[in-house]
Amino acid sequence: MFNVVRNLATNVNKRNAKEYLKKSKPKFSKNVRLKTMPIFKYPVSKGDCRVYVWGLQEHGALGTIKKVSFGEEGVAFIGTPHRLSFAEYHKILDITCGYGFTVYAVQSKDNKILYGSGINSDSQLGYHPLDEKLKIPIIKEPRPIYIPLKEKTTKVLGLAAGRAHLLILTDEGLFTLGNNGYGQCGRPIIGNENYVKSKVVHCIPNVEGAKITAVTAGQDHSILLTENGEVYTFGWGADGQTGLAHYHNQYKPELVKGDLVGQKIVKVSCTADCVLALSDNGKVFAWGNSEYGQIPTCKDNQQVNVATELKIYEKLGHIVDIAAGGSFCMVLNSSGIVYVWGFGILGLGPEAQRVTEPTSIPSILFGTNISDPNTSVAKIFCGISHLGALTADGQLYMWGRNKFGALGLGHRKDQFFPLKVSVGAKIKKVACGVDHTVSICKPFI
Repeated sequence: MFNVVRNLATNVNKRNAKEYLKKSKPKFSKNVRLKTMPIFKYPVSKGDCRVYVWGLQEHGALGTIKKVSFGEEGVAFIGTPHRLSFAEYHKILDITCGYGFTVYAVQSKDNKILYGSGINSDSQLGYHPLDEKLKIPIIKEPRPIYIPLKEKTTKVLGLAAGRAHLLILTDEGLFTLGNNGYGQCGRPIIGNENYVKSKVVHCIPNVEGAKITAVTAGQDHSILLTENGEVYTFGWGADGQTGLAHYHNQYKPELVKGDLVGQKIVKVSCTADCVLALSDNGKVFAWGNSEYGQIPTCKDNQQVNVATELKIYEKLGHIVDIAAGGSFCMVLNSSGIVYVWGFGILGLGPEAQRVTEPTSIPSILFGTNISDPNTSVAKIFCGISHLGALTADGQLYMWGRNKFGALGLGHRKDQFFPLKVSVGAKIKKVACGVDHTVSICKPFI
């Protein structure tokens, strides 16, 4: 009896439920379609490389016309890191920033392995037929830079840009273009040479039979590092920046004189007319302009024309990286401690504009703290008047002059202490111009 009642109740409940659903079922017009909610998917990068740019865009060095702001003076700039769309279509291998221009080395199956944008007043970005239509020599978006390569498999091994000249190191040799008024392109100086829309590209296969492994450019001089760890220079020498024991200009690469003899150099840094060199055993050498105390061991000489070892810095520990700006110098030791000296905004506060001895920037300003004690600086770099430090986990900190947003902090105020830059990727390399910054990054996902 119980089972009969239970089955009867179940059937009644089912019938009632069907009637309820039938009555409560919403009625839709035949013209109305139900919309399905979108499924959110996190974007995944197609490659392992991204490029972010920020700073002054008026001269085209950022290579984009998007996300541009205009200051009160009507000058175009980008105040925060902007993802460059050009890099989404080309695999970027290397970057360099000159005085108002940027150059990219790309992976390519043809001879288009180099692109550039920005100021091209002296053909530092080479000649392109499209330039004939330009009234002002400014390339707003990256375009190919022609260099006379023999093989389609040739690769770019290094880049360096000065005030108005460019160095491109390939496995076919070193190619130079742009202004050669002081011999900085490594070819004979021609009086009153016209560099506008010039098609001249000079090639230097090697130096004294030695293979060139790295290139560096000052304002108007060039520096070559060979496989033997030797340093050769050429170009403007009025401030001793060539280190050749004289103050003349010359176009032939020549071995730097002074304390570099017998040393194996692994890195050279220069953005203006003061040069730092680092040896394989952590010794630091300097030459060139010392007007702002960049070479304090030579206090009586503001133009040092031979390489001089900075022995007073032995107490700083083993030096692993160097950076020379317009009026200051910076070194990094193996413990991740950053030291600065010279003149300018050094990262030590608004009152410390001139420092005669290497002074450390507190590690806490680069993210080192009790909860994350292992965070430390791995690389340092600088432009003429702004500086940066990169931690081992790819976090970027910047400080210095910021008139056109070259620090990427979202404002245009000078920054007196290192401050973290918000970039949506892990930064691998940074290049600084006079008033703009470019970075190669790896996406998080």
